[in-house]
Amino acid sequence: MFAASSSGTTRAPFLLDMAQDLDTSLPVVANLMAATAIAWGVSSGVAGTAADRYGRRVFLVGGPAGLGLGLAGISLSQSILELALWSTFIGGCAGAYSGVLMTEVSSRTADRQRGRALGWVMAGQSLSLLVGVPLSAWIGSYIGWRGVSRVSAVLGLLTAIALFATTRRPSSSDRMAQRAAPGWRAVMTRPVLRLLAMGVGERVGFGLSVLYFATFLQTTYGLTPAGVALPLGIVAIGNILGTMLGGQAADRMPDRLRTFAAAMLGSGIAGLALYWWTPNLAVTVALGAAFSTFSAMCRPSLMAALANVPDAVRGTVMGLNVTAACLGWIGAASLGGWVMASFGFAAFGPFILVVSAFAAVLALLGRKTIPTRTV
Repeated sequence: MFAASSSGTTRAPFLLDMAQDLDTSLPVVANLMAATAIAWGVSSGVAGTAADRYGRRVFLVGGPAGLGLGLAGISLSQSILELALWSTFIGGCAGAYSGVLMTEVSSRTADRQRGRALGWVMAGQSLSLLVGVPLSAWIGSYIGWRGVSRVSAVLGLLTAIALFATTRRPSSSDRMAQRAAPGWRAVMTRPVLRLLAMGVGERVGFGLSVLYFATFLQTTYGLTPAGVALPLGIVAIGNILGTMLGGQAADRMPDRLRTFAAAMLGSGIAGLALYWWTPNLAVTVALGAAFSTFSAMCRPSLMAALANVPDAVRGTVMGLNVTAACLGWIGAASLGGWVMASFGFAAFGPFILVVSAFAAVLALLGRKTIPTRTV
């Protein structure tokens, strides 16, 4: 997951350099992140269904191998068109294995340990923000953005080798992969749709803050781009802490949906305070870390609940979860820009609270229809 997330986030410090190198504008290069996200979401749903039918190993090994190839292609791009094509390609490759990876983890762990296992794996995404971005910026100061892309390509290939070795002995559910694609009626049940909607709501609220938090700090406190590095690092630590705590809560608390709802409400309240109360930078960073912690605590419970479906459709469901998350990120980017332009950052707080409350209500209303633990 670190390799998948880093394939996109490590480009963030070099957007201006990439635009100058390819003789294009900064917004054009930045918008290629959307192409990556769309391809990621589409391929996750397709790969999840195919993994249920043909087995998971081909995606677990082929996905990161293709990711490495695509990142090498990015490093050789000489035009914005080439960069756009390779950016879309790496999104498709990352999506082809990220959801399948969650399925594999779920199949190799007992239900009572699933929340913690998924929490550890998801921490790779947080580490890409805490470690991957600063490290890529440091490396890039010596070898440039093309060199960083080549380093990321090597990471993708090493990931493929590691997963090839890890999956030499398939899990029991993968050995019994269905030879006929499961019917969509068996997958798109009301409980699953409810869980996917909860995931979209969680990602919209979290993505809204993640995408615009640095700009909020710069606008509110006049910080330079370099000055936001430490606050963003503290917020990323909160995200990792929340993932770990959320994994523990998912396995130890009796009701995963109540755990999800409580964490969502906590993130909504923290988000409201974050954007409404700005007495000084220290308080804002502390509230940002609190929001990030609560928001990250939601994910392990949601993922563990989604994994509690029959083996024959688990890949499809987990793939659709990644697709839903991508929809949430895209929604956060578009809605956030509109809210900021129309009402200012102060409107982010109530918006996050409303979205969080909506996801929490969905969880509480679905407690009688969604089995979140294996009996």
